[in-house]
Amino acid sequence: MTDDKSPPRTFKGLLRWAMTPPQAWGVYLLAILLVWLLSFYAGTLKPKNTPNASPPVTAPKS
Repeated sequence: MTDDKSPPRTFKGLLRWAMTPPQAWGVYLLAILLVWLLSFYAGTLKPKNTPNASPPVTAPKS
């Protein structure tokens, strides 16, 4: 068996890794892609139709 003396992975360690130059470009591009996909998805959603509260207005017949 091997003794793994490395510290457990933490969010702070992952953040530090993601901020180093080569990985930072990938994280940045991934974030831009995620924002674009979410906005594209939100743009394709159809609004719900709400019923009209007032009857349609018509001109009086003379």
